[in-house]
Amino acid sequence: QVQLVESGGGLVQPGGSLRLSCAASGNIFSISAMGWYRQAPGKQRELVASLTSGGSTNYADSVKGRFTISRDNAKNTLYLQMNSLKPEDTAVYSCNYYGNFRSFWGQGTQVTVSS
Repeated sequence: QVQLVESGGGLVQPGGSLRLSCAASGNIFSISAMGWYRQAPGKQRELVASLTSGGSTNYADSVKGRFTISRDNAKNTLYLQMNSLKPEDTAVYSCNYYGNFRSFWGQGTQVTVSS
């Protein structure tokens, strides 16, 4: 089992920045990929950014150049640095860890971009 706890969400003005954190515990040695997803009201959940255990990253077109996914192995923590935030980035953001055909989710953190 893997436990994930997100933090760092909140209210920010357009153009502002936030950094989300996802602290992992448990059997993380089997994890092969990590990612951040978001779901806005009335919309399907979408992949925002992903990071493999080998270091490869992938981003949704809508966040390329603005968001950066990274990982601190010593702290077992996944990050999502979000810059130049737009109102359309408003959503619940959740982290996901995947490995050995199992998927683990955090509880989600709300990000609201509004003036």
